[in-house]
Amino acid sequence: MIFYRKWIAPAAILTAALGLAACDVEQTEEGSMPDVDVSAEGGNMPEYDVDAADVDVGTREKTVTVPDVDVTMPDDQEEPPQQQQ
Repeated sequence: MIFYRKWIAPAAILTAALGLAACDVEQTEEGSMPDVDVSAEGGNMPEYDVDAADVDVGTREKTVTVPDVDVTMPDDQEEPPQQQQ
């Protein structure tokens, strides 16, 4: 899944570049920003009283039984199984 993630951004850029290359864009009118008059007064951040829980973290030894796994590898001389048609 990680392999696909690193290709998302380049694919999007390539798609956008191809899309723009296929279009002919001409500006027909100049744009302008709106006139805005802003006046603001200072605000007040909310206050919080937080009582965090007490957490005691410790360690202990634990014995875990794991299964014994035997793996038998096929011989190199064996023929691969035939596919059914």
